[in-house]
Amino acid sequence: MTGGTINGTGSILMQAQHVGRETLLARIVQMVSDAQRTRAPIQRIADVTAAYFVPLVVAAAVVTAVAWAVWGPEPKLAYALVNAVAVLIIACPCALGLATPMSIMVGTGRGATAGILVRNAEALEVLGKVDTLVFDKTGTLTEGKPQLISIRFMPPWRDEDILRLAASVERGSEHPLASAVVAAAERRQLKLSPVREFRSMTGYGVSGSVEEYQVAVGTSALLRERLMLADQSLGVLEEEAVRLRREGQTTVFVAIDGKIAGLFGVADPVKSSTKEAVRLLKAQGVHLVMVTGDHQLTADAVAKQLGITQVHASVLPDHKGRIVTELKSKGRVVAMAGDGINDAPALALADVGIAMGTGTDVAMESAGITLVKGDLRALVRAKRLSQATMRNIKQNLFFAFVYNMVGVPLAAGVLYPIWGLLLNPMIASAAMTFSSVSVISNALRLRYVEL
Repeated sequence: MTGGTINGTGSILMQAQHVGRETLLARIVQMVSDAQRTRAPIQRIADVTAAYFVPLVVAAAVVTAVAWAVWGPEPKLAYALVNAVAVLIIACPCALGLATPMSIMVGTGRGATAGILVRNAEALEVLGKVDTLVFDKTGTLTEGKPQLISIRFMPPWRDEDILRLAASVERGSEHPLASAVVAAAERRQLKLSPVREFRSMTGYGVSGSVEEYQVAVGTSALLRERLMLADQSLGVLEEEAVRLRREGQTTVFVAIDGKIAGLFGVADPVKSSTKEAVRLLKAQGVHLVMVTGDHQLTADAVAKQLGITQVHASVLPDHKGRIVTELKSKGRVVAMAGDGINDAPALALADVGIAMGTGTDVAMESAGITLVKGDLRALVRAKRLSQATMRNIKQNLFFAFVYNMVGVPLAAGVLYPIWGLLLNPMIASAAMTFSSVSVISNALRLRYVEL
């Protein structure tokens, strides 16, 4: 069904996969609302200042009253009262209190319109300082929709035999490579069989009993280390695997009844937007690091295509967090971008976690920023938004501080001995209001910032 279409005749059967609070729109609204209520670390400047500012203003008002009562012209008490009140009015720290939250509120709203969901204000502040970005490959740099490209088999097996048996086992896995194998079997209209004793080994592969066969599908490490497979055929297919990896394909081995049976070559195309995003990030001086569970040759082929120089391949899920921690220990400000369940720990460990909106809910819950469409060019826009928001906050704080530094002495009457000028409390009230308006107006400029 197409949105906006009117069904004039006939009937339509529609299945709603998400309703109410579960819809993407509802989640976007909730995330933006939550982010606007969070506090950025820079807010501490205003908090600390306010803690000292209020007592100082009260003291300034008292000193003003005493000075006018002792040295002022007649009626001394009237001058003392009016000027002390003017000091209290003009020094109201409204602008100081609005400086940070107004910019955060407008900035997160601007981000939402650009497909950038900010989970908390701290992530928005830190993102602009990021100098190192760690990417997961599958689903982040690539489409995350691998396709089976090559099949190699060992006699007496045929390609359809090993594909049918492997797909039967892979049907129990949620890994993108498993989906590619199953999809290839379905395209060939192969009949898949039930699986018994299914076992998933994270970072290695899967195994199970299909019909009368014991089938294992996964990496060469799965066959050598976990299944202790020493079949000479594995060495033959390893040579073929090297060739496929150099072409950028991820290799998946199939063993049946303890002997190597075949090899799959799976390719995951790079997103059309990734090259431009990488170029823009490098132009901003960001150091890029790619981490993947794929073989080194496959990872190098993709990295060379994108111009990424630092690559960590054959990385198990729990090792991604170690890489992030190691980079942080070197004094780098690290952001981690990923989309899968196995990326969640690394997203949480990074200074800023960035999740793809096309990925898993677990990744989005662990990240501080979500790119709704999974387009990495939005990450470039997010960095610009962060820098623009922090620049705006600093401008607001400057306005608030300068206003009070100038306004309080004027209200106290420092110009009276020279030019005979005094600040009427009503004028002070208008000036105080103007300071808040200036901060709000400056914050609203973020709605039109170029990303």
